[in-house]
Parts: sequence; C-alpha cells; structure tokens
Amino acid sequence: MQKKKRKLSEAQEDNACRETPVFGKRRQKHEGREKLFKNVQEEQDTLADGAATGGSTGRQFTVSVAVPGSILDNAQSDQLRTYLAGQIARSIAIFKVDEIIIFDDGTAPDSGVKKKRDSTAQMAKILQYLDTPQYLRKLLYPMHPDLQFAGLLNPLDTPHHMRTDERSPFREGIVLDRPVRQGKGSLVYCGTRKDVRIDRHLLPGTRVTVKLTGESKKTMKGHVVSPSIPRTELGLYWGYTVRIANDLGEVLAGAPFKNGYDLTIGTSERGLNIDNLQLCSFKHLLIVFGGVKGLEAALEADERLQVSDVNLLFDYYVNSCPGQGSRTIRTEEALLISMSAFRPHIDQWGSSSVISE
Repeated sequence: MQKKKRKLSEAQEDNACRETPVFGKRRQKHEGREKLFKNVQEEQDTLADGAATGGSTGRQFTVSVAVPGSILDNAQSDQLRTYLAGQIARSIAIFKVDEIIIFDDGTAPDSGVKKKRDSTAQMAKILQYLDTPQYLRKLLYPMHPDLQFAGLLNPLDTPHHMRTDERSPFREGIVLDRPVRQGKGSLVYCGTRKDVRIDRHLLPGTRVTVKLTGESKKTMKGHVVSPSIPRTELGLYWGYTVRIANDLGEVLAGAPFKNGYDLTIGTSERGLNIDNLQLCSFKHLLIVFGGVKGLEAALEADERLQVSDVNLLFDYYVNSCPGQGSRTIRTEEALLISMSAFRPHIDQWGSSSVISE
C-alpha cells in the first residue's frame, strides 16, 4: 500500500514538474501583454499631457500622392475593385500621406466614358469611407453601390480611429441635431461615453475635429480645430484628405496650399535611378504615379498641358525600382515600393525645411 502511495506521489510530482514550465510561459506571456498595454497607455498619456502643457513635437511639412482612378478598371470583379482601393488606402496611411489625389488619366476603355468617371469617383468614395472613424461611418455614409463590398476592406487603424475609452487630446466627431441653449454652442458625438459640447454653433451632420479641453458631469468640453492641428502640434498622423482631379494638369495646379506644391516627383521606369536621388528641402511634397500606360499616356490625354516631355512637368522624374524582374509593376505595387524608397529622403528633407524656416 505504501509503495502504491509512493508511486502515486512520485507521479504527481512528475506531472507538477511538467506543468510548471507551461504555467510559467503563460504567466510570462500575460505579464508581457500587460506591460505592452501599459506602455501604449503611457504613450497616449504623454501625448495628451504634452498637448495640455503646450509642448510641441509637430510635423509642419505635408506629403501628397496622386494615383489614376483607372487602375480599378483592371480588377476582374466588383469585390476586387473594392479591395484594390482598400490596398491604396492602407499604403498611404502606413506612410503618413496627408493628401491623396485621384485623377483621370484618360486611359479608360472606349466602351464606357461613364465607367471611367465611376472608377475615379468610386475610389474616392472608398478612400473617404476608410479614413472615417468606425463610430462615425453609419452616421455619415448611407447605403451606396460603391460601398457594397466595404466589408472586405481592412481597417486603417490610424491614430484618429479611436476606441471608446482611449485617451487623446483630439477626436473626430459629428455635430448632433439636439436642442442647445442659445449661445451654448453645439453637441458633438465623438465616439466617447459622453457627448462633447463645443464653443460654436454648427449645422447638424457636420464632421469636425475637436480638441478636448475639459469635462463636466454630463458632457465633455472642447472646441473645433483644423484637421491639420494634431499633425502640426503633436506630430499625430490624422488621416488624409481626398481630392478628385479631371486630368494631370489639375493634379499639379489644384493644390490646396497657398503657394502650391514646392516639390513635385513623377515616377516611371524611364526616370532617374532613385539611388542617385538628392532631394531639396520642401514644405509640401507631391508624388505622382501613373496607371497601366504610365504618366506619358496621362500627358497625351491632357489637352491643356502644352508640354511634349512628361519629365518637364516635375522637379524630379524617378525610377524607384531599377532593374525590375517583371516587365510591369502595378500601381499598388509601385506605391509601396516608391514610398519605402522615398521615406528616408522625406524624413530628412521635410524636417530640414521646418528647421530652416
């Protein structure tokens, strides 16, 4: 009997020895996860405290990207058209692009001028939808054919797409249609448990960027700011704006900035090897990508541009993937390749332009 008990106790000890390392791994993983969440929260608190104390780590320069809407015409189905537009959105969000221009390069099939326009409009609609925080989408976007397959889209998960209890000095919101005393501003839904009372009266349904300034028993307090303020004050990437251009010339001439783009780059396999690229400082950078037939076809289709060589339209005409193994590089691929190659140049010369000012 004693031998059996001894064997049983030895077996229990063996099992305990086997289970202990497993428990230790789980505990270590759990502690690591808690530490990660704690670091993320501390980082958010630091940003919030910096805004409250007036600390500035902002980014003053902007990056704009232009792509032709005709690239959607290469997709074999409506689902793939939607997913392709989502790939473009993910790419520009990853590289902190501030403005995306969708232009008509005049290369759509002859079978449908309407389809050509729809491609540009559909891409713009999907990009705007993805840039909108999830808690605002049902309020801002009714059912629409261009968004029929929006469920296939991967989220951007950018800093302005916040969870309910996330702490941040800024939030995106929509003005509510609720009665407020005269002179008491408006109420804004910002995805928080309490609505935000802002300092001015605005039309219901207007999307706004709100800087939070305090909290009362029933509401939070804040005031409306420009969507660029989170970037210029704290360096937060606050999504992108979407602009539609009718042709290549409008891409270059329709800049939303007072003095336009001070540095423009065109991309092509016939351009300068990016390894030899030396940029100059800039405040507003524009990078233009061509479609299936390249920027040369877009220039040929633009009757207003009196230029024979597309190279003359840009400050730099660059080949971002010299020695490519495939005969063609798709626009969504070129976007990722080029932005990866441009990133160190952008960080260096964009920052230096701010210092020089």
